[in-house]
Amino acid sequence: MDDDQSPDSTLEDTPGKGRSPEPKRIEPAAPEEFGLVQVWWGDGKGKTTATLGMGMRAAGHGYRVHVLQFMKGGASSVEAVRGEYNAIDALPGISYENLGHYGWHGMADGSDEADHERQAQAGLERAQELLAAAEQAALDEPIDLDAPPEDGVHMLVLDEVLYAADRGLLDEEDVLELIDAKPDDLELVFSGSHEKPTYLEDRVDLITNVRKEKHPIEDGQRARRGTEY
Repeated sequence: MDDDQSPDSTLEDTPGKGRSPEPKRIEPAAPEEFGLVQVWWGDGKGKTTATLGMGMRAAGHGYRVHVLQFMKGGASSVEAVRGEYNAIDALPGISYENLGHYGWHGMADGSDEADHERQAQAGLERAQELLAAAEQAALDEPIDLDAPPEDGVHMLVLDEVLYAADRGLLDEEDVLELIDAKPDDLELVFSGSHEKPTYLEDRVDLITNVRKEKHPIEDGQRARRGTEY
């Protein structure tokens, strides 16, 4: 530290200037720098967890967030009511839809493969509807925290949409067209797929590979309440 620089002056360069943040009442607000396209993929645990956390952060600033989940059926060890749904329901400004059902496509778990495709197509149509609604909304202005997503959202999370494309339930071109339909001020977030979505590399702003190094499922650990659902 320079002789002419006091300890207090160095804190001027830190977030919050060294003061601990205090929670504030969430009021409707509009983001100043939204508009990017994000991709979260990989064979590790945490893709949905990360995107939901980001959605919670955005909602905490008063931005309107919606989560549309594809293929989120799970297995017999996962209960119908999940912790994230309860938390979202209690938090203003963020909402969700789940168009999945029991089972996973291609896993020979007794679920109907044709139904998986119908669900994926329904999710695609719903995503298109939400993007069209956002195009008509004033995203540079606050949106009522209790407003339906049809009134527009500042952040749209399409959870597991890349998994649906990876399994051939959607075409890669379908995902690219969602980017084409995105309003400039909307933050669009894709997640899912263990395979790298190379077709998106030149069309998105952020790509995160959530990589597995070790997972308890390899030792027979099933999904646990509070961590996986």
